[in-house]
Amino acid sequence: MEKENMTTLHTYVDQAIDRAISEKRIVGTVVQVALGGELVYSRAAGFADREQKRTMAENALFRLASVTKPIVSTAALALISQGKLSLHDPVTRWLPAFRPKLANGQDAQITIHQLMTHTAGLTYRFFQEEQGTYERSGVSDGMDLSELSLEENLQRLASVPLIYEPGDMWRYSIATDVLGAVIEKVTGMSLRESVQLLVTHPLHMTDTDFVAVDSDRLTAAYADGSEEPRLLHNQLEQVPFIEGTAGFRLAPNRANQPSAYASGGAGMVGSTGDFLTLLETLRQGGQPILTEAVATEMATNQIGELDMPYWPGRGFGLGFTLLKDPVAAGTPESPGTWRMGGTYGHSWFVDPKEELSVAAFTNTALEGMSGQYTTDICDAIYASIREGKEAARI
Repeated sequence: MEKENMTTLHTYVDQAIDRAISEKRIVGTVVQVALGGELVYSRAAGFADREQKRTMAENALFRLASVTKPIVSTAALALISQGKLSLHDPVTRWLPAFRPKLANGQDAQITIHQLMTHTAGLTYRFFQEEQGTYERSGVSDGMDLSELSLEENLQRLASVPLIYEPGDMWRYSIATDVLGAVIEKVTGMSLRESVQLLVTHPLHMTDTDFVAVDSDRLTAAYADGSEEPRLLHNQLEQVPFIEGTAGFRLAPNRANQPSAYASGGAGMVGSTGDFLTLLETLRQGGQPILTEAVATEMATNQIGELDMPYWPGRGFGLGFTLLKDPVAAGTPESPGTWRMGGTYGHSWFVDPKEELSVAAFTNTALEGMSGQYTTDICDAIYASIREGKEAARI
């Protein structure tokens, strides 16, 4: 990217960040952009902890929530690359006791592929109504501070009827927690040790773990408020989600509790830079942790034309959404772009066509996951790219 176009990118992204902070939509953020394999933008802004007046730092640690999913999915794909696991394996090959039934009482078979594509018949407690089946059975979403072990949580999950026949629908779900248990069985190690061995250590992601590696760098957690974001205290906090659903139950102090079960869907803590390293590794073919064929499969739509609620114009690969129709999605991203986010206030996307990877982490739920901020950051980056291309043609 030419120097003047770099200046444009910095200006536009800075404006998007400054606007969100001045309008008190977010408390703090770290945004990093890689283009053509180079880090072209990195900025920390706002407060890591507003009450303590601790400014945000580029190496700040965030509760990753669903940003955990692509990390754990990559660990499973590393095992597939090594021939130790297959997408076609029934889950019961590895977890013989995990046998949730259909609502009519019939048996159902779930595959590893269905876990990784969220077509396994599962859901999340926060998507259900108050006192839904998961809540009544005491299933943890992986973001509260439950005393449950992973095995106990899966026992509870298996006691609840599936919400659809596996393979028939796409519904975002707790499936990656089940995948985490599969990974443990395949490796004979804890999920934490498995992810270290398969992903974080080979990529030198030293900030990323199932607990904060340095509690002094951990950001405070906030949620959308009427005049400014409200501080989430360490005890269980309710954060409304979609009208008619139970919403999120967040225990920010989980990030400092080694005793909390390792949630493959929501339990990790890490830095923006570490996650950008993973995105760039996957974008460039997956080496040294995945074969190129497996990395390509990860970024290929796996669910055909199944409808994805809340994600118009997108399909799903093996761990994240994939853009099929930019018009339907209302985005400037190129077809084939990968994107996901995290409840505590994160968004990220990879546009392989533009050789672009972006990680925009905040400490503010849900603005940083699905609010105007995510749109503003995306629009700013593509506006600078578009202007650069137009300038090059003149």
